[in-house]
Amino acid sequence: MTDTPQRTRPLRVLAAMSGGVDSAVAAARAADAGHDVTGVHLALSANPQSFRTGARGCCTIEDSRDARRAADVIGIPFYVWDLADRFREDVVEDFVAEYEAGRTPNPCLRCNEKIKFAALLDKALALGFDAVCTGHYAKIVTLADGSRELHRASDMAKDQSYVLGVLDEKQLAHALFPLGDTLTTKEEIRAEAERRGLAVAKKPDSHDICFIADGDTQGFLAKRLGKAEGDIVDETGTKLGTHEGAYGFTIGQRKGLRIGHPAADGKPRYVLDISPVNNTVTVGPADALDVTGLTAIKPRWCGTAPTAPGVYTAQLRAHGGETEVNAELVDGELRVTFTAPVRGVAPGQAIVLYDDTRVVGSATIASTVRRQPVTSTS
Repeated sequence: MTDTPQRTRPLRVLAAMSGGVDSAVAAARAADAGHDVTGVHLALSANPQSFRTGARGCCTIEDSRDARRAADVIGIPFYVWDLADRFREDVVEDFVAEYEAGRTPNPCLRCNEKIKFAALLDKALALGFDAVCTGHYAKIVTLADGSRELHRASDMAKDQSYVLGVLDEKQLAHALFPLGDTLTTKEEIRAEAERRGLAVAKKPDSHDICFIADGDTQGFLAKRLGKAEGDIVDETGTKLGTHEGAYGFTIGQRKGLRIGHPAADGKPRYVLDISPVNNTVTVGPADALDVTGLTAIKPRWCGTAPTAPGVYTAQLRAHGGETEVNAELVDGELRVTFTAPVRGVAPGQAIVLYDDTRVVGSATIASTVRRQPVTSTS
């Protein structure tokens, strides 16, 4: 196998340029490789002027200007495409609906699936482009038969394959990740950007959810869903306090519970369960968070779907570690058993399966199996 696609001709490449340093360097490297590169910035907000100055997201009006300046330095054509309506429907509204249902979504993963490698790629192919290039740290490996696999980046510290686990083989065939096989630190990427004369060399990385301007997720949800007072209870159903919206909590949360008195054993309590039906949040001890298995729905495979039970490693968060699992497909659902219990697993999150460094696929967690079941019925 080879770590980069074997090309017989230069490609027409559409480089998604967020306005950050990674996507700018990726576009520059694609151009250096001899490809015919065009830069595009995705306008994902209907009113980007409302975003705060100095935002650390990826779709402010300042980001658009930074992307344009980088394209000018690289010497490639540049356009801004308005995908605000699609983004609002597929990412923002999905985010709100998932929290309202008591689940914990990952909007960046959904954006990669629905926007960058569905809406953007479809439009690019319709316009005659061969591939979409992004600044993600992941690697595409081309096999002898021409098929492609998605692998972790060469540098595990920067690996972003988790949020790309939704890509199928067709999408991988039209994707380029020029940073994926780079064994360099982020400082060296910034140094490369500076050598190239790219003004984004020292720009901070994006960490915010880009459509929540002030970083206050709970406040954003409260404006969209309204306040809805409910009870915070323990595992026996005893009321410990109240909240202003169950959507403001996530499984495994410890801080911000606003419980007026300590647990009987004096130990911290964590969110164990969120019930949107009766607007109740159940809290309890840390060991009650131990999950031994889960069921996940809507699997997406980066190649051929597994046909038999297998042993894999799994990643449950964008910046989480790996854990060994046994997994199999049953009636279109992914059934997973953990070799050792894990904590903080919530419905709505994505589970991504790996075979060594290869991304096998991903699915959305629908339910979990606890070592100590939550018994509250309030």
